Amino acid sequence: MLDMLLRNATLPDGRRGIDIAIKDGRIAELGQGIEAEARLSLDAEGKLVSPPFVDSHFHLDSTLSAGRKRINESGTLLEGIDIWADLVKELTPEDIKERARRLCHWSIARGCLAIRSHVDITDESLTAVEALLELRQELKPWLDLQLVAFPQNGFFRFQRSRDHMERALDKGVDVVGGIPHFERTMTEGAASLRVLCDIASERGLLVDIHCDETDDPLSRHIETLAAETQRHGLQGRVAGSHLTSMHSMDNYYVSKLLPLMRESGVAGVANPLINIAIQGRHDTYPKRRGLMRVKEMRAAGIPVAFGHDCVMDPWYGLGSHDMLEVAHMAVHVGHMTGAEEMRECYRAVTSAGAEVLHLESYGLEPGCNADMVVLQAHDPIEAIRLRATRLFVIRRGEVIAASAPTNVNLTLGNEAHRVDFLAPRPA
Repeated sequence: MLDMLLRNATLPDGRRGIDIAIKDGRIAELGQGIEAEARLSLDAEGKLVSPPFVDSHFHLDSTLSAGRKRINESGTLLEGIDIWADLVKELTPEDIKERARRLCHWSIARGCLAIRSHVDITDESLTAVEALLELRQELKPWLDLQLVAFPQNGFFRFQRSRDHMERALDKGVDVVGGIPHFERTMTEGAASLRVLCDIASERGLLVDIHCDETDDPLSRHIETLAAETQRHGLQGRVAGSHLTSMHSMDNYYVSKLLPLMRESGVAGVANPLINIAIQGRHDTYPKRRGLMRVKEMRAAGIPVAFGHDCVMDPWYGLGSHDMLEVAHMAVHVGHMTGAEEMRECYRAVTSAGAEVLHLESYGLEPGCNADMVVLQAHDPIEAIRLRATRLFVIRRGEVIAASAPTNVNLTLGNEAHRVDFLAPRPA
């Protein structure tokens, strides 16, 4: 007896009419015409069945706090940091958990079942760390929450960062973070990366650095991060998030940088919604987009995943934690409108993110965790185009969220029409 049999699915790789047999929280079999009894049988009706969405870069401690203290009127990164520095002094564990829990519920409802969240460690009592560690345990049955120890005010700029970093990691935070471009000098920024990679190497941890989140083409901490990755043998365990200075760099320098990144195994994590909103604020015209060179990085063999970064916080006042909205923005701002490029954007919010986070047993193959999303779309491109409704969200073989299909009843004169916005399917 199976726990669930999901019939007639279309998979992201284009396979159609696939049945997915689920037993004991894992995928037992994939194929056409599976004959078996199951406690629950669902018909996907040819719709897209995807592994869950993955947010590779987020800030749960600040989410849903927009408007407290004041609004970020300039829209800049630095004003957001100033607002957060005032706000963080008043935060309580209960407040952080309430806001973060609500956001996680939004995430689960939208089929995003894994989040890497950076957490500010500059607070002496590590209030946000404690709160999010508790929330991680609370939501563990439904959501994979990975935490990054993030010295928001700069590792050297904030004098007690080393102590706070070690304490946060001792408590169970998963990943070493940093922000070298916010140090007082380029030299201190590079030095911070050496220390942070030392810590990660000693502890056997992953690394995710807020790196070169600026319009300054001379902000080149990514090359130091790549070099330190190689020095410590951390290949495949390090991510450079944002990398927005890459948009302003000259092509010759980038032609040297990309091979270095590929050799070091450093992944890139772009945040299209926030990058396009924050960068280029000091420009008149033309205005820079401030997105890492996703197309060129992928062509060079560098892994790239996407994050939402912020939802209604001091840096970004919008958002609902929809990773398809993130992919949709990337398609446009990155000029990734080719068919394979759009599919690559879909992978950046699913499988590529799972690889960056080192998620175990992720995917749609026998033996993988039975975590998946049934979407009101027929393929990944249509899912991005429509920011498709999540019909079912499944975690370990259990339906944990369900939505009615998005349809419109249209009356034109004496004729009634049902509109679902799906593209006509070839016969």
